[in-house]
Amino acid sequence: MATENSQVYHERQRLQLCLVHALNSLFQQKDAFTRAKLNAISERLTLEDSNSETWTPLSVLFKPHHNVLTGNYDINVLIAALEEKRKTVVWHDRRKGASSIDVDAPEDVLMGFVINVAVTRFAGIWRSRHWIALRKIDGVWYNLDSDLTAPQPFFDTDKVREFLDSTLAHGGEVLIVMNEKQS
Repeated sequence: MATENSQVYHERQRLQLCLVHALNSLFQQKDAFTRAKLNAISERLTLEDSNSETWTPLSVLFKPHHNVLTGNYDINVLIAALEEKRKTVVWHDRRKGASSIDVDAPEDVLMGFVINVAVTRFAGIWRSRHWIALRKIDGVWYNLDSDLTAPQPFFDTDKVREFLDSTLAHGGEVLIVMNEKQS
């Protein structure tokens, strides 16, 4: 059982690269994903999109799936990145609450959660969305939010469900990341 946070890989927030940090924390691996990799996924998604908007001078900075300067990747980049690693993403139906999520599923089935929440920064001037990873490591669930100074363990699965319910109640989205079943 993980008892020391030093055993848990955790990245701190930099720019709006919270999706990079959330994915690396979810995979417990530095550079499982990089900014360059997510930018490439974003560009590929833009090329594949048959409804691409026409180019404007602002298109250099504000791409359909991310912001070139700061990151700020969207759900499409998250799903494509996870699919490249043979993971399945299930968007949780908020009407069902967290009690319907099997947080006790075996780790070979349930990898963890990626949560998207609204954030307000700079005294309310800046409003955006933020990606957070939750993962069970050595039998302990952790909040791997890159805004935290260190990973925060949950004392039990009821606390995980409370956190997920609170996230849903405040307009957040819960995405369940499943390991692909081995045949």
